[in-house]
Amino acid sequence: MERWFLRNVKADLNKMSEVLGISKLLCKIMVNRDVSDYGLMNSFISPTLDKLHNPRLMKDIDIGVGIIKESILKGEKIRISGDYDQDGNSSILTLYKGMKRCNANVDYVIPHRITDGYGINKRIVEEAKKDGINAIITCDNGISAFEPIKLAKELGMKIIVADHHDIPYIEDEKGCKEYHLPEADAVIDPKRHDCNYPFKELCGAGIAFKFIQVLYEEMGIDIKESYELLEFVAMGTVCDVVNLVDENRVIVKEGLKRINRTSNIGLKALIKATGLEGKTISTYSLGFVMGPCINASGRLDSADIAAELFLTDNLEKADEYANRLHMLNEERKSMTKEGFDKVVKSIELGEFKDEKVLVIYEPSIHESIAGIIAGRIKDKYYRPTIILTESKDEGRAKGSGRSIEEYNMFEEISKTKDLLTSFGGHPMAAGLSLDISNIDNFRERLNRQASLTKEDLLPKVYIDMHLPLDYISFDLVNELKFLEPFGKGNSKPLFAEKNISVKKGFILGKNKNVLKLILLTKSGSTIEGLYFGDIDEFQSFLIRKFGKEEINKMYMGLKNKIQLDMVYSPKINEYMGSRNLQIIIQNYR
Repeated sequence: MERWFLRNVKADLNKMSEVLGISKLLCKIMVNRDVSDYGLMNSFISPTLDKLHNPRLMKDIDIGVGIIKESILKGEKIRISGDYDQDGNSSILTLYKGMKRCNANVDYVIPHRITDGYGINKRIVEEAKKDGINAIITCDNGISAFEPIKLAKELGMKIIVADHHDIPYIEDEKGCKEYHLPEADAVIDPKRHDCNYPFKELCGAGIAFKFIQVLYEEMGIDIKESYELLEFVAMGTVCDVVNLVDENRVIVKEGLKRINRTSNIGLKALIKATGLEGKTISTYSLGFVMGPCINASGRLDSADIAAELFLTDNLEKADEYANRLHMLNEERKSMTKEGFDKVVKSIELGEFKDEKVLVIYEPSIHESIAGIIAGRIKDKYYRPTIILTESKDEGRAKGSGRSIEEYNMFEEISKTKDLLTSFGGHPMAAGLSLDISNIDNFRERLNRQASLTKEDLLPKVYIDMHLPLDYISFDLVNELKFLEPFGKGNSKPLFAEKNISVKKGFILGKNKNVLKLILLTKSGSTIEGLYFGDIDEFQSFLIRKFGKEEINKMYMGLKNKIQLDMVYSPKINEYMGSRNLQIIIQNYR
């Protein structure tokens, strides 16, 4: 069961259309995404490089760049301390390539997911000192690394934090939050409450990009050269699932242009290894094909493989690294399915089914895929979900959580800090560790304090507007392309119509996993509708509602009584030189 909502944000669409020179349809869709400022609407429709914000507005960025500039001019050793996911990879590449362009004596270190855990740690700091490093810059981590950063300062190193995660805080008995920053020489994070940077949703690679822009200016390098780094920044932006609004749209749009004509042999090798050669690389390609391969190296092997892939100038090595990443991702897929099936089985047996917040301990799951499985369980049951597995530390569990929009996971888990050994994250995702003996108490506390209602726990479908099928045209579909790239914060527009009659149905595909319906419009025309969801469930639904005889008539193309409400997105299908309009059916009732 799900709830459908028709977005109805009030705005003067006539005025917006006149001022911006675009249709009221595009204006309405943008307003539906909380984009109603004329400047933001303009950058949304036309996300060009001149719409990027001034990086010097970011708190401490001038201090941090000044430290790195001084180290470069003195020939001091600089080390980048990154993270093992795609955003961490992109952040490292952006800083490393940018600093190398400035002739920096720079290297990088990536923590091992299993042996090190997330972010900079004591071992990384001590090794840096032993290696004669003068300055460390973190990227995509560091904002909550109080002890390692304090150690770096005690050992006489300069340290800069460049992060985008939420600022840690302590909440007192009255619910007042006291925010704390690490004792670094510079702390660059737009989520700082004293930071006036106008856009707070950059990913780690976005922060790194801003840092390099200022460094180039300071080193007398044309800032336009920094745009060459956008292919890496775009990958981090898409794969870290930040909102694709404001300058994130600029980064991704411009980055995709560069990716599609890249000269980076590692990137070309990965495109080939994943079967994307000759195809246009899109946000889907980054988020669901290439990105998971890069993440797989940090999950099941060493994240250094992914970084080296994009840095090598050796064709054979590039192919070797790319094929290795693709193979690791296939292994990761198999492990994910196995773990997902185990968790579903335990839920279906009834142990957790009535709980508002799912906290499931499954020691057989590899800790690197706990977050992926949590996300899939969350999608299946529409519950905040935390998947815990066995830690390398005896007697301890660690895991990841994924949330729904009605539940701020970061704040709710913060209320149970006394049970945890470590914790960090966002409103929609978190990572944590705790003693196994505390799991039941942790689960009970989260469920007891959760204010989620039955309505909160129903999946929501947000519809941009009621649009009869007769209104779909080639011009409309082409107009919607102005809203690309789509992603978090800018989902593909969804439209709906009631009481659509089905003329005929076909089940297609080698695996019989595509349902094609010939739909009748109100004027008597026809249009194809494709459904890629659970076809067995779709057929069961039709049988319950209309009876087996009517379904048989539908498949034979005979007149039948089937009528459905549908949520859909329109598209143009091009095949063997011909073009026709289709809708992709997202939801039905």
